[in-house]
Amino acid sequence: MGNKIKIGISIGDVNGIGLEVIIKTLMDKRVLEYCTPIVYGHTKVASFHRKTMELNDFNFNVISNPAQAHDRRANMINCWEEDVRIELGMTTDTGGKYAFISLENALNDLIAGNTDALVTAPINKHNIQNDNFQFAGHTEYIQSKTDSADSLMFLVSEDIRVGVVTGHIPVNDVPGKLSVEKIVSKLSLMNESLRKDFWIQKPKIAVLGLNPHAGDNGLIGKEELDIIIPAIEAANAKSIFAFGPYAADGFFAAHTYTKFDAVLAMYHDQGLIPFKQIAFHNGVNFTAGLPVVRTSPDHGTGYDIAGKNLASENSFREALFTAINIVERRRESKELTANPLKLSKFSKDRD
Repeated sequence: MGNKIKIGISIGDVNGIGLEVIIKTLMDKRVLEYCTPIVYGHTKVASFHRKTMELNDFNFNVISNPAQAHDRRANMINCWEEDVRIELGMTTDTGGKYAFISLENALNDLIAGNTDALVTAPINKHNIQNDNFQFAGHTEYIQSKTDSADSLMFLVSEDIRVGVVTGHIPVNDVPGKLSVEKIVSKLSLMNESLRKDFWIQKPKIAVLGLNPHAGDNGLIGKEELDIIIPAIEAANAKSIFAFGPYAADGFFAAHTYTKFDAVLAMYHDQGLIPFKQIAFHNGVNFTAGLPVVRTSPDHGTGYDIAGKNLASENSFREALFTAINIVERRRESKELTANPLKLSKFSKDRD
C-alpha cells in the first residue's frame, strides 16, 4: 500500500464544525479503502469534539509525521502541546490561532511532497489573520505559498462546475478588477483543469456577463462590450471553447448550465449563490491552477450549530473524494504522458 494516496486535513476553527464533519467522515471505514487520512491538530481538541458528539468508539492513530501514517487508520499529527480553550460557536483569537497552525503544518507537508493532497476545514477569515496570514482566504494563501502566478476558485459537483474571476473582494471593486487578460487567464486555468483534473477532452465553458441582461448591448454597462466579449474572443483564439456572455439570471433559471462543462462567473456571489442552490450540501471548493491539490467543503465554520451534532459531513466527504480523484487522474495523466503507447491505446478506448 506504499502508493496509497495520503490526504492531509486541516481542522479549521476549533470552535466551529470542522472537526465534527472530519470525524463523521472518517468514522466510515470505507474511506480508508481509498486513502490514508492525516489530520493536523491535536488529540485533546479532537476528543473534546468527539465527546460532544457522544462517540466512544472512534480514536485517532497519533503519529509524528506522514511517513508513520497507518494506512488503515485515521491518523493525527499533534501540531502543538499546550491546552486549548474551546468555546464552541464563538469567534475567538484562539480559534484563529490554531486554525492557522493546523493549516500551516498541513500545507508545508503538502508542498514538501509528504502528502498528496490537502482538504481544508472551514476557517474564520477574520480571526485567522496574523503576521504570516494576511489573505482573504485559503485560496489566496495557498496560491502565495506555492508561488503560483494565478489560481481559480472552482466550485464543483456532479451537476455543475462554477469558477469566479474575482474572489473575496467587495462588490463595488469588481468592475475595476476585470480585464481581458484576467478573464483569459481564468478561462485558461479552467480549461486546463477540466482537461487535466476532470478528463474532459474538449471542454465547453459558459461565460457570464457582469451587468443585468449582460449589459443589453451597452445600455446597462459597457464591461461586456469592452472587456468580456474581447476576452471570450481571445480565449477562442487560444483554442478554448468559451461562449457568452450570458445574463446570469436567465442562464441558471433555464438550466442552460447543463449544456456546458463549466461556468465562469465575474464575481463571488454571482457564481456561488446558484452553485450552492443547485449543489445543496454536496458542493466542493477546489483551487485549480496550482501544482498541488487542495479542496474544501463549500460551507463555513457553522458556529450556529457547533457542538450540537447537527452538521452534515456530505460536503466534506465529497471534498475528500474529489481530492482523491484529482490526484489519481493527475497520476494517470503523468503515466500516460510518459508512455506514448499506453496514451495511444487510452485515446482509442475513449473515442
